[in-house]
Amino acid sequence: MNRIPLIDRNSTTPERKQLLDTIHAAFGASPNMFRAVANAPAALRSMWGSFGALGKGVIGAQLGEQIAVAVANRNQCHYCLAAHTALGAKAGLATETLHAAQQGESGDPKTRAALRFALAIVEHRGQVSDAQVQAVRAAGFDDEAIVEIVAHVALNLFTNYVNIVFAVPVDFPAVALVPAKQAH
Repeated sequence: MNRIPLIDRNSTTPERKQLLDTIHAAFGASPNMFRAVANAPAALRSMWGSFGALGKGVIGAQLGEQIAVAVANRNQCHYCLAAHTALGAKAGLATETLHAAQQGESGDPKTRAALRFALAIVEHRGQVSDAQVQAVRAAGFDDEAIVEIVAHVALNLFTNYVNIVFAVPVDFPAVALVPAKQAH
C-alpha cells in the first residue's frame, strides 16, 4: 500500500491540477508516480522540468531509457523499471535490449560504456575515478553528453527514491528485476 496520497488531478489545487493536466496530456493518463510527487508542487515542477529538458538533450531517448532501466534495476525500483521498460519500447528499443540494459549491458560498445558509467555513479555514490570518466569519453562521449548521463542518473535516483520511499503502486506492466552486476 502506498505511503502517501495519490493526488487526483480533478480534485486538487489549481496549481497541482495544471501540472497534472500537462502530464496527463503527455501520457494519456496520470501515472501514479506523478500523482504521488504532486503532494509537493515544487518537486513535481522540478521532476517534470527535468524530464522535459533531458528529453531534448544530446544523448537521445533510447540511451536515456536504457540508463533509466539500468538505474531502476540497480536500485530495485519496480515502478521505474516497469515505466522505463514501457517508455523504452515506445522509443523503439527491443525487449532484449532493455533486458540487457538492466545489467548495464549492450551489444553496442558506446552504449555499454555509458551504462557502465551510469551504474558506477550509482554504486559509488558519484565517487568515480579518472579512469571511469576517461573510459566513457574514450567510448565517444563528449563533455556535454557525459554531463547529461550524470543528469539522467540524478533524475532517476530522484524518481527511484520517490517510488521506493512511498511504495507507489506500479501502473505499468510489471518487469522482473535481474541480479545486479557490479560496475567496473
